[in-house]
Amino acid sequence: MDLKLTGKKAFISGSTAGIGYAIASRFLAEGASVIINGRTRESVNHAIAELKASHPNCDVSGVAADLAKVEDVNRLLSEVPEVDILINNTGIFEPKAFAEIPDEDWFRFFEINVLSGIRLSRHYFPKMLDKNWGRVIFISSESGIFIPEEMIQYGMTKTAQLAVSRGMAELTKGTAVTVNSILPGPTKSKGVGQFIEDLATSGNKSTEDVEREFFKDMRPTSLIQRFASVEEVADTVVYYSSPLASATNGAAIRVEGGLVKSII
Repeated sequence: MDLKLTGKKAFISGSTAGIGYAIASRFLAEGASVIINGRTRESVNHAIAELKASHPNCDVSGVAADLAKVEDVNRLLSEVPEVDILINNTGIFEPKAFAEIPDEDWFRFFEINVLSGIRLSRHYFPKMLDKNWGRVIFISSESGIFIPEEMIQYGMTKTAQLAVSRGMAELTKGTAVTVNSILPGPTKSKGVGQFIEDLATSGNKSTEDVEREFFKDMRPTSLIQRFASVEEVADTVVYYSSPLASATNGAAIRVEGGLVKSII
């Protein structure tokens, strides 16, 4: 299927690894030009080299910027003044008991997971409206509607992203700009994969046993009873970024393996 993304320019925050990297790779496969982002120049250069190796003659570049820092965001926006597609993917997570989460963590999670996307959207979104085409996608999580008791501070930020996304979508009436959220469930990104391997080693178990126990004990409502791959999430993101998804706007699109039981 041709997603009609040739010639479109996409920026993906937090895209040197994991879901963000998989999204960048999928965009390149569809002929889009891609700008990736990471906190260090070393990580950005390494990701660019890998993407060029897997997609010869692709149009990929990158900007090193810590999106928790306003000055870095402003520098990024001056280097990349306009895009067709904005993927707000930057995010952090950390399991921690609610009573042990200090104020500093609440502010840090909100600034990285929520304000990073707001700051980028505040710049790019009006430009999309002016030219009457654009896509903004927030990579939220099933945790935004199925708050995990082991990381409530993370779930709070993912719910906030849903509110921002829907509110922005209301501003697109009558235009060819769309704003949506994607809700991945448990996904085997590099960090999660390492976490599973560490648990397996410490418990003298196989990674398959650890994964099976995780879904049995921690996420029993999952229908697929496994971690999604980053590619499965990326395929969904890139489709809803394309002109083919022009009738989907203001939506929260699930890629969570049926973990959330509600039908709406």
